[in-house]
Amino acid sequence: MDMTKSSLPIILAIAGVLLFYSISVTHAQQALVVNRGVVELETTASDGISVRIAEDLARLIDDGATRRVLPIVGKSSLQNIIDLKYLRGIDVAIVQADVLDYAKNQRAIPGLDSLTYITKLYNEEFHLLVRPEIKTLADLADQKVNVDLLGTGTDIMAGRLFDQLKLRVNPTHNSQPVALEKLRNGDIAAVAFVAGKSSPLFAGLRGSYGLHFLSVPFDPTANSLYVPTRLTAEDYPDLVQPNQPIDTVAVGSILLAADLRLVPERNNNVTNFVEVFFTGFQSLLGPGNHPKWREVNLTTDIAGLRRNDQAAQWLQRNAAVAGVQDPDQLRAVFSRFIDERRQASGAAPMTDADKGALFREFQSWKAGQQR
Repeated sequence: MDMTKSSLPIILAIAGVLLFYSISVTHAQQALVVNRGVVELETTASDGISVRIAEDLARLIDDGATRRVLPIVGKSSLQNIIDLKYLRGIDVAIVQADVLDYAKNQRAIPGLDSLTYITKLYNEEFHLLVRPEIKTLADLADQKVNVDLLGTGTDIMAGRLFDQLKLRVNPTHNSQPVALEKLRNGDIAAVAFVAGKSSPLFAGLRGSYGLHFLSVPFDPTANSLYVPTRLTAEDYPDLVQPNQPIDTVAVGSILLAADLRLVPERNNNVTNFVEVFFTGFQSLLGPGNHPKWREVNLTTDIAGLRRNDQAAQWLQRNAAVAGVQDPDQLRAVFSRFIDERRQASGAAPMTDADKGALFREFQSWKAGQQR
């Protein structure tokens, strides 16, 4: 018998096994490289600004080899909390502060105490866009008002605000782009939307339709999670008249972290994420990034929540640096503080010149305190 011919099937089989093994090893190595240092960050819907915020973070964190942020567009703030608890792979998520409060009060999600916060982010403004014939909140009584999909931050915040205002409406739950079309067609009276200004949802929407934002009063005794704010012509030049800002309220957004103590690799990835994020934070205040970063103060504490260990340790190690704020950022925060306090007290708005003079006095006082 020809041994060469009889051995050929065996040789081919061995070669096939070796080739398969080689491919498998290469695939495994490539998988390790691609997954190295990945942090999955879940945002809210793309109608808001959290996707932009996540993209800014991704550019900051990604070093092309050992660190990467993978933004994932979620369904809603409430679903983001559920996903952070239970969905495989979600490491951090952006949620509204009042939605987390709602979930705790309703006991809708067990074990929320295991979640920690990395930092408070920006404020998100409550927008109430109405048809031409709607002049006051009272005109919305028993009217159809779209409050986004069930479980969204808008749905929960609108319900709370309307209850506080004792305003009964007929809520609808369409996606926001669909709701805007219905608003133009007269099928509904208003669209409520919680998003950081300037929201891309309203980009290019002109007042020629007669649509306009309606003021929403701030009640400091009703809910400590909300703060007064304004929508201005600078925010929405096509919907707000110059020197006629729209009073409304805002709620904070939070960057939450999953409990990863039993998942060392992912926990290390989040540790590296926090280190690079906090160390490079000042660069997020520069051109090319969303202006809402200027509202963020990494040292802000959130009552009733535990700070993520890595974030707390970084702040402790870098207390002197973390307390230093860019002058322009500090001026913007100071201006917003003045506006909110005067609005809450019913006082007339302060001019930019007066705020500038008061800010200079504040800086002089602050310098004296540090001597």
